[in-house]
Amino acid sequence: MDKQALTNAMNFAHSEERGQAMHYNPKKRIFVAGHRGLVGSAIVRALRRRGYTNIVTRTHAELDLTDQAKVRAFFEMENIDEVYLAAARVGGIHANNTYPAQFIYENMMVQANVIHEAWRTGIEKLLFLGSSCIYPRMAQQPIKEEYLMTGSLEPTNEPYAIAKIAGIKMCESYNRQYGTDYRSVMPTNLYGPGDNYHPENSHVIPALIRRFHEAKLKGLERVTIWGTGTPRREFLYVDDMADASIHVMELDRDLYKDCTEPMLSHVNVGTGSDVTIAHVADIICSVVGYRGVIEFDTTKPDGTPRKLMDSGKLASLGWKPQVSLREGLVETYRQFEALMQEQKAA
Repeated sequence: MDKQALTNAMNFAHSEERGQAMHYNPKKRIFVAGHRGLVGSAIVRALRRRGYTNIVTRTHAELDLTDQAKVRAFFEMENIDEVYLAAARVGGIHANNTYPAQFIYENMMVQANVIHEAWRTGIEKLLFLGSSCIYPRMAQQPIKEEYLMTGSLEPTNEPYAIAKIAGIKMCESYNRQYGTDYRSVMPTNLYGPGDNYHPENSHVIPALIRRFHEAKLKGLERVTIWGTGTPRREFLYVDDMADASIHVMELDRDLYKDCTEPMLSHVNVGTGSDVTIAHVADIICSVVGYRGVIEFDTTKPDGTPRKLMDSGKLASLGWKPQVSLREGLVETYRQFEALMQEQKAA
């Protein structure tokens, strides 16, 4: 049995010990929306490891999730049992500041279409993946689920955050009115295989991996990073996030309802610890093998000063992360190097 399989078995056994019945049926027909993205691809990997074989996926070219008529036709034809809604337009500070209209429009449309058409065709189970940016910019740390909508959002990603809040509330509203079982998980900052390494539109870890990798190859003496380096962030390896998503989806319905509220139904997913941006940059330097100087451009925005999630609720439901930050970064860089080699050979 490999490490991940052993981890899954241990998590399942732990849940059983706590009396937390799980719903496992490998024959279920499961639609993973956004299967090419960071989280969606990890969920597909995790489902396959658990023995699920009827996994339905569509590329953007095959199905534009912002088009309601096409989404409706898809659900009417495919006889789906469950949905993992991981499709989203995502990006870092630069992308959020540059494309705010696209971030709010595309995410709102995707969520509305998938959730509504899932309900319309009788799908009772759906998992919506949100983001930790839903919480107030100056939220008390660590951030509990009940802090949602208790203060102003971080301006640099407000449109994306509002869309994600709307997704949570849409799931809750359909549960309340129609009796569906639509659940929401709020991941902290994610990284890992399948990430976006665009030089301008990526999140902090993939952006730093690419920047330090290229600096190493070019022999650059220094690398400049936006901001002061002092903001603290919590990072979760994406395969851990996928495992948590399936864990939450398969929990007994009454158990999930007992741990949440009808209008506060989302669950945080994190590691319980955070690091400064400067520290994660140092780790990436070490992993990549870059020997130059790191400097910070303090004229650029930092974003939220700190984001540490309180994931105690999920821990009480029998799940905890397995991959350390350094372990995850080592594997992420290994796969990044393989990706660069593939692109070079193409």
